[in-house]
Amino acid sequence: MAILHKATLVPSKAEIVAAWLPQQPWYDGADPAAPRPVASYRFDDPAGEVGIETMLLATGDDGVAWQVPLTYRAEALDGGGAHLIGTLEHSVLGTRYVYDALGDPVYLAVLRSVIEQQGSEADLERSLDDGTTEQVAKTLLVRGTGGAGVDVILDRQPQAAVEADLAEGSGTLIGWRASAAHGSAPDLVLARLQ
Repeated sequence: MAILHKATLVPSKAEIVAAWLPQQPWYDGADPAAPRPVASYRFDDPAGEVGIETMLLATGDDGVAWQVPLTYRAEALDGGGAHLIGTLEHSVLGTRYVYDALGDPVYLAVLRSVIEQQGSEADLERSLDDGTTEQVAKTLLVRGTGGAGVDVILDRQPQAAVEADLAEGSGTLIGWRASAAHGSAPDLVLARLQ
């Protein structure tokens, strides 16, 4: 269960990602990047220490969605400087170190586990001011197909899945939009084990 807080973030996630995206060698979208959320999903850190969120973002009018996995930490990741996107001030949790999750061993272990064990995204709850929580609607549903591999490969530009990607044991993380407004978009390949 991922707990979301009613909080102010300074700078915002969009501002941090907008400054970081154009500097990435794999990014060839709009510059300056003005990321607009398309959908997102979260995983739970079994230790409860690291926030794990993956966003699909549009940066232009070309219909391309960029997949950006992020981890949020209360302290800097030892040896993770090359993957640091920036820091932000969270009005509830304090300073958060934001990383490109592909450089975070917690993210890689959780992603591998979700794929291998045919897992799915975390349920979402928002913490309210009165101490209660409310369920938050998901915008992207994901599932692992099972399988194994040595390396985790993330598709920065998710593509439509073909039948082989959907097969049990294919070592794939598949996603589809959950929004009733969009209907059920075609399954996307988000990540693979190789």
